Amino acid sequence: MTNRDWYDDSDYQRAVEQAERMTRVSWKAIAGVTGLLGVAMIAVAVACLVLAVALAYAVAGP
Repeated sequence: MTNRDWYDDSDYQRAVEQAERMTRVSWKAIAGVTGLLGVAMIAVAVACLVLAVALAYAVAGP
């Protein structure tokens, strides 16, 4: 048996701190992935625009 009193809630506090830490890490990961997806979507849009301009130039001819 331990020497802690009945009102000792250090285990609970440690679990709460760990859960809060993991929540912060998870939200940072979600934000990072969302940011990368946004950058990828912008890159695809720019590539499509460049392709459309190149095709329009090729079809119209010099």
